[in-house]
Amino acid sequence: MDGVTLWWGGWEPLVRIVVVGTLGYVWLVGILRVSGPRNMAKMTPFDFVLTVTLGSAFGRVLTSKDTALTSALLVFTLLVGLQWLMAWLRQRSTTVKRALSTDPVLLFHDGTFVQDAMRRQRFVESDIHSAARENGLGSLEEVAAVVLQADGSFSVIRKSALGDASSVEPYVIRH
Repeated sequence: MDGVTLWWGGWEPLVRIVVVGTLGYVWLVGILRVSGPRNMAKMTPFDFVLTVTLGSAFGRVLTSKDTALTSALLVFTLLVGLQWLMAWLRQRSTTVKRALSTDPVLLFHDGTFVQDAMRRQRFVESDIHSAARENGLGSLEEVAAVVLQADGSFSVIRKSALGDASSVEPYVIRH
């Protein structure tokens, strides 16, 4: 590669990036809008894969001279379509739902850390303390339970919201 190509490859690659980038972006926004808010919800592992894959594909399309715009739009549509299909199958099939879904996990209950669950999920006690603080609680004495949700967020259930900590049990799927 000579010095001129390194710094300047002409107008054609720049125009291609602007046109393909703009049309690809508009297409992505359109298909994500049409596919519904499911793709914009809190991230599940499938949403994370879709986000990373779309970003990678979009970056590849912008920097590759050999990828046609129609191929790029088909890839974007395929990825979002697969995400929609997985959500549709999960909604209609208990077998698929069981295979693809993650249940909430109880990490802290009634003043006690659920050590086995914390170990399996790779959390330490300071993570639970942080979750309480992020929810405006000064200490775990105010917490009835902390549940790890499928999207990786913590649900912190206050004792004051329940009356007593023992009423948390029915809400917990598995610990």
